[in-house]
Amino acid sequence: MTVRHKVAVAVLLVAVVAMAGCGDDASRTGGSSRGTLVLATTTSTQDSGLLDVLIPAFERESAYRVKTIAVGSGQALEMGRRGEADVVLAHSPAGEGKLMATGVAGRRRLVMHNDFVIVGPATNPAGIGGSSATPAFTRIAGARAPFISRGDESGTNTSELKLWAAAGVKRSGSWYQESGQGMAATLRIADEKRAYTLTDRGTYLATARNGGLKVLVEGDSALRNVYHVIDMTKRAGDRVNVAGARAFASWIVSAPAQRTIASFGRDKYGRSLFTPDAPD
Repeated sequence: MTVRHKVAVAVLLVAVVAMAGCGDDASRTGGSSRGTLVLATTTSTQDSGLLDVLIPAFERESAYRVKTIAVGSGQALEMGRRGEADVVLAHSPAGEGKLMATGVAGRRRLVMHNDFVIVGPATNPAGIGGSSATPAFTRIAGARAPFISRGDESGTNTSELKLWAAAGVKRSGSWYQESGQGMAATLRIADEKRAYTLTDRGTYLATARNGGLKVLVEGDSALRNVYHVIDMTKRAGDRVNVAGARAFASWIVSAPAQRTIASFGRDKYGRSLFTPDAPD
């Protein structure tokens, strides 16, 4: 056999092995996977259990696989800006606006809302109540009653800081503490310390059975908690899965996904934890 023939045989063998390897990969993914996309989202969507319902449904319908990273909205938006996430589901309007202004994102679409509530121990040492958040924060500070903040630049933390500013309160002293953790963990700490905190209602309901915190203030328009989905583009980074990001963003505002959001929580809590908001 000549050298030329030996080279030709070697090339053919490499091609055959490569094709066999591709076949193995296809069988492992069912032969129809469109790849993996990274969803950066707030901890409330995970801690409430909503993602446990939405993600499998999207994966079944789209053939994409989703890697979820649940952090504060501020961190989620920063991941999107750096191209470390393909799509972002957040509840921080100011932070979302800043991300859109950079020009690296695609569309920002309204998905759903729930609300924030102020919770605290049943003994309620600050004597708060009713439907107005600002006076409640004033009373908590005046009583120097323990308050646990997430302190993590999340959407919840951002909303909390706005309420303190509206109340004209300077957050200083041992009564005000930061957990630096997600919502579920912050609720556990508040319960252990018999402290007040601001939480989204969904996470509170999902964890309330394991603690003694009570909803003390609710219903203020300032406590409305809105979620948007933002798909990223290649302008954020070459690694962005643009097609996957658009697919997820379009799916979560679709009628089937919105119906799932509308019904989530009814069977377990007697009420929906989120209200769908995507336009028809």
